[in-house]
Amino acid sequence: MQAGWTGQQPNAGHQATGNTSGSAWHAQAPAQAAQTPTSAQAAAAAQAPTQPQPQPQAAQAYQQRPFAQPQPQAFAPQPGAYAPAGYAAVQQAAPAKKKSYGWIVAIVLIVCLTAFTAFCVKSCTDAVSSLGVSGGSAPISGDTIAKISIDGTIQYDGSACSPEGFKELLEQAESNDSIKAVVLRVNSGGGTATAGEEMAAYLRDFPKPVVVSSASINASAAYEISAQADYIYVAKSTEIGAIGTAMQLTNLSGLLDMLGVNMEVITSAESKDSSYGYRALTDEERAYYQDMVDKINQMFVENVMEGRHMTEEQVKALATGMPFTGSDAVENGLADAVGTCEDAYDKAAELAGISDYDTTELYFSDYSLSGLSYLLGESRVSLDDLASLLKEVGGSAHVK
Repeated sequence: MQAGWTGQQPNAGHQATGNTSGSAWHAQAPAQAAQTPTSAQAAAAAQAPTQPQPQPQAAQAYQQRPFAQPQPQAFAPQPGAYAPAGYAAVQQAAPAKKKSYGWIVAIVLIVCLTAFTAFCVKSCTDAVSSLGVSGGSAPISGDTIAKISIDGTIQYDGSACSPEGFKELLEQAESNDSIKAVVLRVNSGGGTATAGEEMAAYLRDFPKPVVVSSASINASAAYEISAQADYIYVAKSTEIGAIGTAMQLTNLSGLLDMLGVNMEVITSAESKDSSYGYRALTDEERAYYQDMVDKINQMFVENVMEGRHMTEEQVKALATGMPFTGSDAVENGLADAVGTCEDAYDKAAELAGISDYDTTELYFSDYSLSGLSYLLGESRVSLDDLASLLKEVGGSAHVK
């Protein structure tokens, strides 16, 4: 007979013991005691149909449920209220700050403006200092022969080829006690009759000796000026003389007729439009202009007579309007000798009564005061405009 255990369930934490065929059985009192099956129960269980045992199932792959990403919550906390935690909204990165190079541009413009101002000041200084210095370098000291060049058309342009410029250079030479004489280097085919007349008068009144050195050409109004000098040198091939006066009037009436152009001009006198060029001259108008040319040419002849100490007949015999070679001019009295510019310096020193001398050249700077005044007078850009432009460029010059 198998040992059995019956009795009430002991309290939790107590042990129960019993002897069964000399063996001891002990167990913790479970929450619900298991009963030992009896013989009858075992027989009944044996007769019961056998239930199939459940087969082990393959382990199911673990699938994680998709996790929904929480969306950022726009939450504006109120003063004194509790703001619930949430994901902060992603802020877009601020764009990189543009590098400004405006200050570099401003510095460059300031440097350029400063350089321009210095250039203008230097030009003014050169224009003044060059009158009375050789090449604008050193002051004149000791006995000196100054050279003035007339190179180009005789006209009213403010240069040494104009009455104003020529007069100023002569005044500088006259006022400098170290300058004993002047060599006038001439390379001009002439120009305006009136300008030549004025320049001839200035040279005639110059108190110091003047010697002309003729280059390739010394003709017409240029010769009218040269004739007032004390001595004239030429090269053998120099074109010199061309004593004469010309007036040019253009008649375009034939061309206008071919083009079918009719000119309607209202004048206060019949001959007011005689020089306009759209019609031919009348006989009276032609005679009038011829008389004017003759009178102007007579002034030319008289200037040559006075300067070269020749009679009217002698000058008029040479006043053909055609130039002579240097060699012929020496023979007919329009020039004194064939020689170089160095010969002219020596002759000027001889006439001035000096033996040892220095040489210098009186000239206008390329950027004279008159040119600077013109630029400043014509410019419509003020300093305020430049300042505004500088500010605008400096503020808008950026790179990404």
